[in-house]
Amino acid sequence: MKRRFYQTLFELNASPWIATRLKRFAESNVSRHLIPSFAKVYDIAVEEAEQPLAAYPSLHAFFTRHLKPGARTIDESSDTLVSPCDGKLSVIESISEDSRFKVKGQSYTLAELLGSQQEARRYAGGTVVVLYLSPRDYHRVHTPLSGRVLSHYELGDRSAPVNEIGLTETVRPLSRNYRRVTRFDSPAGTYEHIMVGALNVNTIEWTLEGDQAVKGEEVGYFSFGSTVVLCFEKDTIQMDREKIGPVRLGEVIGTIKSN
Repeated sequence: MKRRFYQTLFELNASPWIATRLKRFAESNVSRHLIPSFAKVYDIAVEEAEQPLAAYPSLHAFFTRHLKPGARTIDESSDTLVSPCDGKLSVIESISEDSRFKVKGQSYTLAELLGSQQEARRYAGGTVVVLYLSPRDYHRVHTPLSGRVLSHYELGDRSAPVNEIGLTETVRPLSRNYRRVTRFDSPAGTYEHIMVGALNVNTIEWTLEGDQAVKGEEVGYFSFGSTVVLCFEKDTIQMDREKIGPVRLGEVIGTIKSN
């Protein structure tokens, strides 16, 4: 029963009216009483949290928690690509010339995802990396590479669920949901860093100040269920196929190809 309740609260789609009120409740002081059971239901590693459970003023504050220093190690090698978050990793290689690719059996185009056919052409033959964050994961998002922000914009006017069911059953949520698209210049060339929102409350917060980021630096966070999509140009990175599945922030998931 408790798991079903939390699934309704954080994972499943709802009307804007309901979602707004759920978010308001999750941010209220009353919701702090749910933190221990939420942590237990989702088997969250509470020992990694920056503060003890009793110190969080709301369920939302716990959900968007920082981690203790040293809880995640960022690989600092100059030629590696690291996971920008905790989550479940999947990889789509060799994007077609018309920028099409598939996730969970659904067809997408980069033009839809990025809002630009011109920019989509840049990634023909390249690689799409998708990371789904579950409720048990740390929900702050970082950079996979050091780089400089070239552009940053928002797209989408809806927020269907992006959990395992949503990615399969909802009509192309990755390219229709509200999302923040950030284009970076990096040692691996230009790449796209996309945070995709979930539920009808668009809860993506951007925290990076300025236009420079070092590998592993925090750039934002999700308040509810979420997905991160990375797009790389052709022949710029080599993904580690053995890493497909659960990964943690800072873990090596690929390497930069030498020119």
